[in-house]
Amino acid sequence: MAEYKPIRKVVSGNYAAAYAVKHARVEVVAAYPITPQTSIIEKIAEFLANGEIEGLEYVPVESEHSAMAACIGASATGARAFTATSAQGLALMHEMLHWASGARLPIVMVDVNRAMAPPWSVWDDQTDSLAQRDTGWMQFYAENNQEVYDGVLMAFKIAETVNLPAMVIESAFILSHTYDVVEMIPQELVDEFLPPRKPLYTLTDFDNPIAVGALGGPNDYYEFRYKIQKAMEEAEKVIHEVGKEFGERFGRDYSQMIELYKTEDADFVFMGMGSLMGTVKQAVDVLREEGYKVGAAKVRWFRPFPKKELYELAKSVDGIAVLDRNFSFGQEGILFNEAKGALYNTDAKPLIKNYIVGLGGRDFTVADVRKIAENMKAIIEKGELDVEVDWYHLKR
Repeated sequence: MAEYKPIRKVVSGNYAAAYAVKHARVEVVAAYPITPQTSIIEKIAEFLANGEIEGLEYVPVESEHSAMAACIGASATGARAFTATSAQGLALMHEMLHWASGARLPIVMVDVNRAMAPPWSVWDDQTDSLAQRDTGWMQFYAENNQEVYDGVLMAFKIAETVNLPAMVIESAFILSHTYDVVEMIPQELVDEFLPPRKPLYTLTDFDNPIAVGALGGPNDYYEFRYKIQKAMEEAEKVIHEVGKEFGERFGRDYSQMIELYKTEDADFVFMGMGSLMGTVKQAVDVLREEGYKVGAAKVRWFRPFPKKELYELAKSVDGIAVLDRNFSFGQEGILFNEAKGALYNTDAKPLIKNYIVGLGGRDFTVADVRKIAENMKAIIEKGELDVEVDWYHLKR
């Protein structure tokens, strides 16, 4: 293996995604614009127009539903396929997301988290991606632009190993349009890490013809669903292996589905996903200087859900403050709901409280984390919750 010498570029989160697509040697990109995702497919088009990318079929389509349909067709022929979307566009894809996972196609898509309308919003909110949590897609949440780039490359390798599609998810504007230094990998090293796809099946193998999307009767359908679940379970192992390999090759370890930050002696931790965890880590540093024994647990992979890692964390702390930039109406924050369910039948019983933060892009600051820390400290000292779900940012 050649020595890794990173190529450092100052790019937005969207451009980081586009560079990763280029370096992954994607063969088909289905393109439909929607704010704040549009600059991903624009940058890929620019690469193509400038002759910087070879062997790519760039397919402009008339809707997000058609974009996913195009990726499904391309992937079924054995091609490495990619698209990107946000919010209402992802919602329009919903039907086809089930087709992609049901056909066991390793499509990779970047979703730029954007609040769902109405009212219209173009700002950050995780409800769009989490509303698709039951479609059979793996979901990786990026904290920063570097993780967007790395996440796309790893997603292709993981998806093509377990034959399931994957979303790489970044925050609207906080990442998508904010520039930062990203360490990119020389093409020859990407090629070593991510070789050409070896499809499970292909429609272009005319010596071995197959049918895709046929009727599955009651005697067969059940087993198809079971096999998707078993692939999700296999994905946990593959995520650990690929994340470890990525770290060994390029110095950025992703072997854990939950990244722990200063949790070794923590009384309680903040748990969340995506860019808000950068703010939380900064706050943890400040709070530690003030005497708080507190840490952060960043959930990288929401699907498959990291139950085992959560259990190991929950055994060691008195409380977990779950920060949800999303909400499931009629219930609670979605990460909170998943965490409670994962721990219910275990002997790990920390106090778990849900804080609904940052919906529609509302600012979430270090000062906010401090206030939540004060509340969590009081709860733990008392030994019981004040309320289970706290609409923290609500104007009162």
